[in-house]
Amino acid sequence: MDIAVTRDLLIGIAPFVAGLVVVGMLIGAFVLGRRIRDREPAPPTPEEQPHLPPTGPVREIQEEREPEEVPQTDFAHRLLPHEFQGFGNEGTHSSKRPRPTWSGKSGGFGSGGVGG
Repeated sequence: MDIAVTRDLLIGIAPFVAGLVVVGMLIGAFVLGRRIRDREPAPPTPEEQPHLPPTGPVREIQEEREPEEVPQTDFAHRLLPHEFQGFGNEGTHSSKRPRPTWSGKSGGFGSGGVGG
């Protein structure tokens, strides 16, 4: 009978002790996080925030590039990025094709439009 009481006591105490360990770890993580955050610099003041340039907001330029041919290779080796011609090394140039525009007839997924 004494063994059964001791075993029941251990079964009841073990989850409680495990819960205390988890709570202790959470509290420790919170304290550690606060210490790390206290060492970080303070957020910038409104005067330190970036301001618009005197010329006003910078505008986005939309260009459509001419398609480039991807070089073909024998399948003995793969092409590495530096082996491509002009990708990222050339300046942008506008396309001679007109930019596609929306005709107003197509529907999107879930829009209820007829599509196509």
